[in-house]
Amino acid sequence: MTAVARWLSRVLPGLAWAGVLALLPWWLGLPLLLLSALGAVWFDRRAVRHAELCRRALRWGLPGLLFAVQRALGGDLLAWGAALLGALVGFSLVVLLESLLDHRVRRTPAAKASPEWSELAMAPVGPPAHIIELTRADWQLATADFVDATGTARFEATGDGLGRYVFAQGQVIDKASPRYCSSPGGRWFAANLPGGRGEILWDRQGHRTHRLGGWQLSGWDGEQPWLAASSDAAPAPLHEVLGQLPRP
Repeated sequence: MTAVARWLSRVLPGLAWAGVLALLPWWLGLPLLLLSALGAVWFDRRAVRHAELCRRALRWGLPGLLFAVQRALGGDLLAWGAALLGALVGFSLVVLLESLLDHRVRRTPAAKASPEWSELAMAPVGPPAHIIELTRADWQLATADFVDATGTARFEATGDGLGRYVFAQGQVIDKASPRYCSSPGGRWFAANLPGGRGEILWDRQGHRTHRLGGWQLSGWDGEQPWLAASSDAAPAPLHEVLGQLPRP
């Protein structure tokens, strides 16, 4: 599929959806738009493909809804002004929602820090006065052909929102979602397990792959991944996570 064909396959459904909401009465289009927003939140960590479809429906549907609103108000100058004001507010809310979904990093307040995390922070591990400051994971959605940190790669869909990654180095990662990211220096590649139930980490230098069910990537300390057992748990470096996993 050429780049133009891929672009059309993404844009044409969005234009059609915007046209449908523009033709519908605004009081019918508004609930559909709200359902898209709820779907983006609900599917965010459950079904990545569905979450992305809901996000696209929200982005493309908002202009159609605003056109329906100005048409209902009479289509005069005042109606267009109200529609433009609604566009400013609506797109600001959409950007805020996507920012919260993409970049949410929940930090445990110092007053509620667990004893284990306090002991870990105080332990004399690593170089003196080294402050752990995680760089957030920049998650992206893989396409059939994409460029990752070390070159070109390919994502082959196998159904149910899953597929496999094929890299130029010959590495293949099966049974993964299309949501992926790389460490800042490109040493590590990470992808979600099916249903967002954990992470797959591939160490390009060490030539090792880890499938970590029940763990979420919190961010990167340099080139080292830190993970947490839940969004409210304190993050831990990979070697500690591997030490907590049952031995095969």
